Amino acid sequence: MLRCFVVRMWLRLDSNRALHDFLVKDYYPYNRKVLKACGLIRLPDRRTFDRRLKTISPDIKERISSMGNLFVKEKLVDPYIVSVDSTLLRAKGHLWHKSSMIEGVVPRSGIIDTGARLGFSHTKGWIFGYKLHITASTGSLIVPLSADFTQADVQDNQIYPTITSSLPKGLRYATGDSGYDDHKLYNLSTERAFELICPISEIYNNTSSDRLQLIEFYESELGQIIYSWRSIYQ
Repeated sequence: MLRCFVVRMWLRLDSNRALHDFLVKDYYPYNRKVLKACGLIRLPDRRTFDRRLKTISPDIKERISSMGNLFVKEKLVDPYIVSVDSTLLRAKGHLWHKSSMIEGVVPRSGIIDTGARLGFSHTKGWIFGYKLHITASTGSLIVPLSADFTQADVQDNQIYPTITSSLPKGLRYATGDSGYDDHKLYNLSTERAFELICPISEIYNNTSSDRLQLIEFYESELGQIIYSWRSIYQ
């Protein structure tokens, strides 16, 4: 079930039903391979997914971290370059409008997830739900190394310190999109003995020398090679 959960997150499927619908299809060659990789001889009922996946939710972060560290320990993946990212997951039920949320009014009691919030991504637009934050290895074998779950309105840079705190030894570079372009995160990464590489677009007349060095490295041949490994992960 943990493997199935990882597949759901990795393919950015927004529900257990979508996961079941993906696995039940047999006209794509990789669907059967994914099913086999999950250790399933046959596909369980969708309600089984609902029941079993619910039981692993409380300690899923620890399970993913342990699994990632095991892959590194067994030298199945190299943590030298990792990628950090997030994806929005739609909540079940109807949208809880901000005006009603502020007033504490739930207009359709029972079919609104009051724990969810509204978040935005350039690929999905506005989504009412939650956000999965994840770091993963890059290369031929991609494995989650750490993860966290928040409401959809939580910014990526707020969770970066948490999801990079338990990464395995051997990490040299962490690559992320412009949402991680934060001076505090660059310093934190350096303190943890690795470098954060991400696009830096805003340059002003008074841009500090430290920031100019970050831009110069990102745009260098080596910086672009390192960042290109992120596309393999995505």
